[in-house]
Amino acid sequence: MTTLDAPVPVRRRLPAPRYRRAALAAGVAAALLGTLGNAPAPRARPAVADCPPNLLGKATCYTGQDTNGAYYAMAVPTRWNGSLVVHAHGGPDLGDSSDPARSTDDLNRWAVMVEEGYAWAGSSYRRGGYGTRMAAADTENVRKLFVSQFGKPKRTYVHGQSWGGDVAAKVAETYGRHPGAYDGALLTSGVLGGGSRGYDYRVDLRVVYQYYCHNHPRPTEPQYPLWQGLRADSTMTSAGLRARLQECTGYASAPADRTALQQRNLDDILAVTRIPERSLASHLQFATFTFRDIVSTRLGGRNPFSNRGVRYSGSHDDKALNAGVERFSADPTARRDLSYDSDLTGKVTIPVLTLHAIDDPTAFVEHEAAYRATLQGAGRGGDLVQTFTTETEHSALSDSEYANSIAALDTWVRHGRKPTARSVAASCAAFDLKYGSGCFYDPAFRPAPYASRIRPRPGGLVWPAMTAAQERAWSRIDGVGIAP
Repeated sequence: MTTLDAPVPVRRRLPAPRYRRAALAAGVAAALLGTLGNAPAPRARPAVADCPPNLLGKATCYTGQDTNGAYYAMAVPTRWNGSLVVHAHGGPDLGDSSDPARSTDDLNRWAVMVEEGYAWAGSSYRRGGYGTRMAAADTENVRKLFVSQFGKPKRTYVHGQSWGGDVAAKVAETYGRHPGAYDGALLTSGVLGGGSRGYDYRVDLRVVYQYYCHNHPRPTEPQYPLWQGLRADSTMTSAGLRARLQECTGYASAPADRTALQQRNLDDILAVTRIPERSLASHLQFATFTFRDIVSTRLGGRNPFSNRGVRYSGSHDDKALNAGVERFSADPTARRDLSYDSDLTGKVTIPVLTLHAIDDPTAFVEHEAAYRATLQGAGRGGDLVQTFTTETEHSALSDSEYANSIAALDTWVRHGRKPTARSVAASCAAFDLKYGSGCFYDPAFRPAPYASRIRPRPGGLVWPAMTAAQERAWSRIDGVGIAP
């Protein structure tokens, strides 16, 4: 489905004095081209660029654009330990083109990896919008570009955050089988239930919201099936959607300032969907704008979602809700294509370490139960160690924990001794002396099954959602999946 980058001539590592002169000259060229995250670098060959402020004097940074059009950023520490972290970013961001700022922003955000001595490389992906296999291919492309420029690292780890966790898990399954490509995977706050099941609670939010609010769309506006998320030609903005949510639920107001109807609507929506109040608006945006991207842009208007057979409960009148909520069934080919693109088979051959906040309001911690069941169903449960923290965030956990996690994975790979949740928790204190951001592990925690939080569809209790045999069979179908 995608063409990998053509090889770039290998740059030999220079002795230290000569390398510094080369870096200085490249830095002058970079000043003419623009700073990090500002002007795009030439395609394929990286150009030296300004590092984020917290990496000044600690690394040399680079930007560029690969032959598929994806912008990327790289960093090589001054005291490089010889290993590389390849980063897969979350989202998906929406838009038709690659955003050069995304990879440079991610470098700033994940600077802790570079401070720990690892080189870093991350892609902005060739376009916005949904496409897990596309993002995985672009992540592999940036690894290849790094190798062509700096030589093969001692070890290479793929890291993914949020939707990037799904992307990185796909990288591990697709490219980790190639000897030497990847040695381990670190998945943090990952959306690990895959696309065909991982968004069912947002499907439920979309229909339950409309049942109570009747304003998305309004009766006076053109009607459309709710699985579309939003009409393809709608001009609604995020601000406009938030205004409708406020109108119906008063979610942005203090409880004392809500009407009785607003409070009841809010209570019912939260109770039925089991979505935290603080992340209600962001989930509704995903179920609106990202669903439109998946359905209208990526699947040609076909519906991959279903809520047939789901019984909703927790409202003040469940009977009326179940009788009145909109129902629909997925188009089998659309569901197949979304599954092929984003579901995981569990067929990993490298060590995988995960980190997840127990009270993650965006990617519920039950995604980890789905991922464990996926690997166990594929007979690969022994390759997985999962760790959990008492934090309440999704996008940014403690730097001490991130540094500890990549070190624990590296030790596992180098010495072959599988860690435990307790041993990982115990090793964090040493990193907290440096970063001071705290260690919040709960080694005894085990997430409840995925179906305890997300209402399963018929047949949705068995994992993996896509078996390796299905993946092989579907791969032979012309045009299967989501186009890059």
